[in-house]
Amino acid sequence: MRACLACVVLLGCASADEKSPTGGADLDTGVSDGGDGTDDSGATDDSGEDSGDSGEPEDTGDTGDTGDTGEPEDTGEPEPWPLAGMGTLTGDCGDRLAPTVLTDPTPLLFQTTLDLGTAGFVVDDLSTGGTEVWTDGNLGGSSQESEVVAYEVLYRCEAAALVKTEAEIVYTDPDGKKTDLIVEVDGHTLGVSVTRAVGWPREDPYTVSLATDLLEDKLADIPISTANVSAEDAWTRQILSVIAYAPEHAASIEAAWLDLDPDLRGDTILFVTATNGDDSALY
Repeated sequence: MRACLACVVLLGCASADEKSPTGGADLDTGVSDGGDGTDDSGATDDSGEDSGDSGEPEDTGDTGDTGDTGEPEDTGEPEPWPLAGMGTLTGDCGDRLAPTVLTDPTPLLFQTTLDLGTAGFVVDDLSTGGTEVWTDGNLGGSSQESEVVAYEVLYRCEAAALVKTEAEIVYTDPDGKKTDLIVEVDGHTLGVSVTRAVGWPREDPYTVSLATDLLEDKLADIPISTANVSAEDAWTRQILSVIAYAPEHAASIEAAWLDLDPDLRGDTILFVTATNGDDSALY
């Protein structure tokens, strides 16, 4: 079973590529943002009781349970996190969203880094779910690649299964606030809202003030979309996935998150993924 994690500290590692901040930034919010725009136990019934003299040796208490318990064999080896996929994924990756964590309303922060190297965004390297997110598209905007990356991180780090893409999610008010994806982790349904932390020009510093504005905007929408989703698609809680242009951008998001009003953070799980390498397609 997954281990419970109460809180994880955001990694502020330096960028592996040649990105270098230079001067002030304007926030890019051109992303789908959840706005107006998706036992067999194997046991046999053998009590072990000797019902008579059959000429066989006396049963010494064998329960007769020789079947498959339904649990994977424990080899003592750790799970192969992250799962294989596009680019090199590191950070808070692997079995962090245990059932006890998902049912605890405490807000959480996780940080990962995705290095796309020189290959960049390669559709052929996506998981089945990531391919579906890519194929289905979204309800507008230029955020399709970032939504794919948000799903891929959850799949590769938490074995998240895709439930619905943006256009498939049913809402009480079709014109109301929406989220981007629905996934399932350990039997728990989670909404996923995706945004990007990047300024313009892209190389400009991404300040804590910019990060605060972004988080306040996106976090305010989360309870609204949660209230708007139909009963058939209702989720346990939501994940806000921030795709950050560089580790420095991710560090500003972390600083802003820690300084936010607890009521605004609510029960949101924040995943921040800093990207390196040829990541231009994401922004």
